This record gives sequence, structure tokens and C-alpha cells, in this order.
Amino acid sequence: MKAYVFTFLLSARLFISPPELLARLCETCIKQQHLDQSPLDTAKVRKFGPKILQLLTEWTETFPTDFREEKMVGLFKDIIHRIAPCDEAYWKTLNQVLQTLNQKLAAITQGEESIVRVNTSSVSSISDKLVAFKAKPPPIQKDMLSICHDPYTLAQQLTHVELEHLSNIGPEEFVQAFVQKDPLDSSQPCFSDQKKTTNLEAYVRWFNRLCYLVATEICMVNDKKQRAQVIEFFIDVARECFNIGNFNSLMAIISGMNMSPVSRLKKTWGKAKTAKFFILEHQMDPTGNFYNYRTALRGAAHRSQTANSNREKIVIPFFSLLIKDIYFLNEGCANRLPNGHVHFAKFVELARQVGEFMTWKQIECPFETDRSILHYLHTAPIFSEDGLYLASYESESPENQVEKDRWKALRYDRYQ
Repeated sequence: MKAYVFTFLLSARLFISPPELLARLCETCIKQQHLDQSPLDTAKVRKFGPKILQLLTEWTETFPTDFREEKMVGLFKDIIHRIAPCDEAYWKTLNQVLQTLNQKLAAITQGEESIVRVNTSSVSSISDKLVAFKAKPPPIQKDMLSICHDPYTLAQQLTHVELEHLSNIGPEEFVQAFVQKDPLDSSQPCFSDQKKTTNLEAYVRWFNRLCYLVATEICMVNDKKQRAQVIEFFIDVARECFNIGNFNSLMAIISGMNMSPVSRLKKTWGKAKTAKFFILEHQMDPTGNFYNYRTALRGAAHRSQTANSNREKIVIPFFSLLIKDIYFLNEGCANRLPNGHVHFAKFVELARQVGEFMTWKQIECPFETDRSILHYLHTAPIFSEDGLYLASYESESPENQVEKDRWKALRYDRYQ
């Protein structure tokens, strides 16, 4: 029953807005159960009451942001007030549900405010300060290795960031990007602009930031031997992320190390021990629709299901691929069957994929927080793409005419 309710509430928003859905639901209940008549049929309402309470309770628990709208809360209270005279327990349930809902909404608001603070405090680019930044003496110039020299500790702190982002993402955000006007219902306006996917977008920005942070940490080092050490450090961090089950940070680190300004540093890579990196790359290889990664993800999911500790329960999927899977599921199957009926099998699979994510996001991070590392991850300056190339060319000279022309153009722009 719970799986059916989740599927219904998740997929219904592809056809109708949550307030309109709840309004129609309440209207139907009032008519069918004669809740607008006095006196109420107590026996009949007591059979019906627990069912509507269960639905509304699961709705507030799973999709709390729907109830940010006053209309939703008003409809909820109205239907409960109509049945409450038949059983005092309904009043108690109403108060408990509203109290839990308010706590959830407060936590969501706090998480969103935290994301805003991080975004405003982060420095997006320091490419125009590249020379001054690279020329700073080592005691003043901070880098990741001066903040954290243990790969396992950094992997733990990355997992903290990942799980915090996951905890803020509601299931409705996955389908919100796909909300369209139902072509068979000309009376229903498109409501996709009324909802936001703020937390989902913030998570994608975090992935991109981590990619650029890894590339910056490597490219900003002047000494070739030290650059090789930074590469080896991030390889070890990536391996620890894999062992934890943090596939999103793993992929971000690999992506950062595969950016052209980093991968072109052949002399640096020649000094680094890279055997473990190639194994991790193979694990996240996109070949066969990410077959190796999907196999590893299934293994981590199975471990999570049978685990006794939060440490073993951690599953953080490669998020961009999860979004693509859901997108292609939605695009690949019509919302309705040829006979006009809703294609419910599609939405069962959609709910399965989103529901699995919902299970993973509820895991509490078992690792101790290190505020200095978390602060650095969120606020350390990162080079833009041009800044990375400029740093890369200053570390290892251009090898061909294309690189020479680009370096010349970048240096010209820098001094303008």
C-alpha cells in the first residue's frame, strides 16, 4: 500500500498540481462519505477515517514541501475537522502530523539557507589573480594537503558534504523538471514554474565545484614532484570514496583529473604512481552504459540492505547518471497508453528508482566532522577553465602550435 501511495503521489504531479489534487481528493471524500451532512454516520466514518489519515500522513512525510502552500495545509485541516467529531484520536493524529510536518519544513528551510550561504561565500574563479596566487610563499598559500594530508579523512568529509546535499533533495524534484501540461487535459495549465529544483541544482553545482577544485589543486603547484604527490593524494582519496560507497565524489575527482589542463601534464603524470587511478577509471568507464559502475552500485546497494552499521549503509550514486536514467525513463515511455489510460507501469518503475534514492539519502553520516576541511571544500578559490590552462602551461610549456597560441592569448588577456 505504501509503495502504491508513493507511486501515485510522485507521478500525479506530472498531470496535476498537488493543491489541485488534494482539493479534488477532499471534494470526492466529502461527497462519497457525506461529510457535509449532520449528523455524521459514525460507523461509516470510522471505517473511512484511518485510510484518509494514512494517505495524508504519508503525503506530509514523503512530500513535505507540497505543504509549504497554505492552501494545502488548509485542505488538510478541513478534511480532518470533518471526521474528527467521530473519534478523538483523529485530533491527536492531526496535531502529531502537523508538528512533524513543521519540523521537516524547518529542517528543509535550514538546509536551503545553508546552501545559499555556501554559494555566496565560495569564490568561483581566481584566474585573474593567477600570477599573484602562484607567487605567494608556501606558508601563506593554503592548499588541500596543508589542510588535510590523510586521504581517508578527506573522503569522509566529502561524504559529509554529499549526504548533506542528498538529505535536502525531495523526491518531487526529480520529476519537476519533466512536468508538462497533460495534452489530454486542456483545462489544466502547466504549473512547472511554480515549483523549484533548488536542491537538485545545488548538488550538480557541488559536483562541478569538486571537479574544478581537484584540477586547481594540481595545476597551481609549481614543483613537478609536488604536483605528482597531489595527483597521488587525490587518487588515494578517490579509492577511499569508492570503498565508502561515495560514487559521486569518486566521479568528480576522476573528472577533475581528466580535465585537459591536468591530463596534458605528461611529465607530472610520469612521476606519479597511477596504477590505482587506471583501475578506478575502469570502474567508472562509461562503456556499456556504465556497466562496471552499475555493477559496483548494485554491490553497494546490497551491502547497504544487509548492513548493521551506518558506515556500511552508505550509498551515494553518481548523481548526474541517476538524473539521466530518470529523464530517459520519462522520455522513453509515454505517460498514457494508446487507450488513454495512465501508463502506470512506467510510474511504478519511476517510483522504484526515486524510492531507492530516498532510502539512501536518509542514512546519517557516521563520520566525525572536521570544520576546517569542510570550510576549505566550500570556500577554497578555484580557477576558471582559462585559469587552469594558464597554470598548466606555466607548469609544463605548450607542446604544439595550438597550445602556444592559446597560452599567448591567455597571457595577453591577463595583462589587459
